[in-house]
Amino acid sequence: MGNISRRGLLGSATAVVAAIAAPGGTAVAASRRPPGETAIWREFARAPYTHPQIPYIGRAGRRTGELRFPRRPVVADVVVHGADPTGERDSAPAINRAIAAAGQRGGGTVLIPEGTFRIDGLIRIGHSNVVVRGAGSGRTTLHATRSLTELIGPYGSRYGGDKSSWSWAGGLIWLCPADRFATLTGAIREQEWPFEGWTGNKRDEWETLTTVAPGLRGDHTITVHDTRGTGRGDLVLLRLADDADHTLLEHMSGGGPGPEAYFWDDKTKLTSYVPYEWPVRVTAVHGHRLTLERPLPLDIRPEWDPRLTTHVAPLTGSAVEGLTLEAVLTPQSQHLLDKGYNGVTFQCAYDCWADDVVVRNVDNGFGLVAASATTLRRTRVEGRGSHHPYFCREGSHDNLVEDFAIARRTVPAPAGTQLHGINVEGLSSHNVWSRGEMEMGTFDSHRGLPFANVRTDITVDNTGQHGGDASAGPLFGARFTHWNIRVTNGREGLMKIDGLAPYSASVGISTVSPFGQIDVPDFTGDLHARLEAYGTPEAVRPGNLHEAQRGLRP
Repeated sequence: MGNISRRGLLGSATAVVAAIAAPGGTAVAASRRPPGETAIWREFARAPYTHPQIPYIGRAGRRTGELRFPRRPVVADVVVHGADPTGERDSAPAINRAIAAAGQRGGGTVLIPEGTFRIDGLIRIGHSNVVVRGAGSGRTTLHATRSLTELIGPYGSRYGGDKSSWSWAGGLIWLCPADRFATLTGAIREQEWPFEGWTGNKRDEWETLTTVAPGLRGDHTITVHDTRGTGRGDLVLLRLADDADHTLLEHMSGGGPGPEAYFWDDKTKLTSYVPYEWPVRVTAVHGHRLTLERPLPLDIRPEWDPRLTTHVAPLTGSAVEGLTLEAVLTPQSQHLLDKGYNGVTFQCAYDCWADDVVVRNVDNGFGLVAASATTLRRTRVEGRGSHHPYFCREGSHDNLVEDFAIARRTVPAPAGTQLHGINVEGLSSHNVWSRGEMEMGTFDSHRGLPFANVRTDITVDNTGQHGGDASAGPLFGARFTHWNIRVTNGREGLMKIDGLAPYSASVGISTVSPFGQIDVPDFTGDLHARLEAYGTPEAVRPGNLHEAQRGLRP
């Protein structure tokens, strides 16, 4: 297969140019509106930061959605460090030596030339500003021979049972800060199953920077008690804790009678995900006011003990480009017992990316685990079939997956296995999947109350199933949007969500009918959901919600 070809960056979307008021969201001017815009888009453009059903995701991805990735200077070639492009010898130690050398120099590009490189160990990118670049996904192949179970050890679930957490964690190319990787894998080896996010294995590695005054969803500025120690460009963590009445979870669900009547207390897996932690970069400091690079995803209320905190040192500015990771061909494991032949995973990463990367014959493809503001572009999952081709969990926010593909499996699925698709769970929010071709799988909202996520401009053969324990709570929080979705097999499940997801928008969905997995809403009463342009995805204008939002300039 040749390198993944870049589709036109505007795809099928209509370019939209508008001028919007300062934070708070009311549009004051708009120009060059193309004829035939869908009414709900015009409605959104008047108040993009506070629309009740459609989230603002126009700044998703690396560096708030910059189109071009940086070209860092070449500082290492893996062959010089002893890698073997013939595949005869294990090249993992040499590749990791080259990556470490780049990290010690403060960053740069590590070249992997054309060839097939056998790797008997995992590839670790643990320093910021390090880019691992192959000669292209059709020219550079890393052939992985061992699983994460073999390399690190069994990884049980912190919730008990006999599940393997390699079913949703880790990668054979693993981008994770070096110190965080050491503590995480150390805990796994000691069988002390960790939390995986920004505040350490026990969620206790943080200190308060300052308390935060009340604010509203969509605000770009917040008022804090103390700005000492916080400067322009700093990455801070907004922490919101729930109260005894679970009003934070209700707010994430859109509020009102349905979420208020929902019984939260026995959803122990969901409540373990709280507090909500949102990393964001500060762009300006003026007195007691901080300006943030993205609008607030939620209200800030005193009862949620709002504060900015420290966090584990992040991985920033690092990437993997232009290669294929192919795992040794093994049968897909029974559901939730994956051995960890996983692809590329970003963890505790911010402003990172992948471009022109293929993974083949993997248990799980591309992972975002407590990762934010990361872009996956021109990525593809293919081969014998995967459990989670794409997974987004453990409080991952503001990520962009565009020009992605899930190829039809090359061998029949063994009995007892499971296929999800593009997964999101665990309070993850404001993530985008755009311009996709899914020959199998589904839109896997995997419980754990993900909210304000967007899938747009995607063709899908809707053959997968969603997952998620009952103890993880609702499938959907508020403001999920499915926009211009072309369903080739006519199956409704998780595509048309006006009957499932509160304060959601299903816009331009193919005509579908319920068969296979059929769900019922988690919340009672009026869901306040919108169904627009049903059965006519080709008529939706703009055709790509993310691109149109990116065209809005505050």
